[in-house]
Amino acid sequence: MNLNYKTNRINNVYYTNFLGLTDKTLSWKPHIDELISKLNSACYVIRSLKSLIPLETLRMIYFSSVHSIISYNIIFWGNSTYSNAIFKLQKRVIRIMMNVGNRESCRELFNKLNILPLHSQYILSLLLFVVKNINVFISNSVVHSINTRQCSDMYLPSAHLTKVQKVVYNSGIKVFNCLATGIKSLSGDVRKFKSALKTFSRKVHFILFKNTLTGTY
Repeated sequence: MNLNYKTNRINNVYYTNFLGLTDKTLSWKPHIDELISKLNSACYVIRSLKSLIPLETLRMIYFSSVHSIISYNIIFWGNSTYSNAIFKLQKRVIRIMMNVGNRESCRELFNKLNILPLHSQYILSLLLFVVKNINVFISNSVVHSINTRQCSDMYLPSAHLTKVQKVVYNSGIKVFNCLATGIKSLSGDVRKFKSALKTFSRKVHFILFKNTLTGTY
């Protein structure tokens, strides 16, 4: 299909870069490949500095060189099947920082460093997106007049295509509806909501919410 704007032909490209995001098919593979390259460089820096500086300083470098890359626009690509490659790199960095072997479990290491794993960061960012834009979402009570236990939940539009089901709007609704009522009630105050989520994430691994999005348990 040929597209033209006035007298200029618009070329069809496999992917393009817009505000730091790169993709055409919404698989996010080109974008994630770029992140992998950046994270490999950050991993090298942290490995080189590990024996020269204290852990707390190394943690600060992690947030400036790794977390900043991982968290940027994660709500768009964090649910991609290719995101596991980023998670593996994140775990490699964590093991380097804590000076443990490649087979060491990272769950307690994340807790000790007070760093969120990739999927937990994705869920946190997704939920913060929802509460910061709460006015664009509607509740079930507006759509359905029947009074059920889910009447106060957000209304999830039906979608048959997997790519539509995984977009930010739908994914945000799915995860928000899984939250405990006490946390949902704080959605009017972003600061309190974020604090409650971080406390909750230390007690319950956010992988449960990740499974909600993928349909696996």
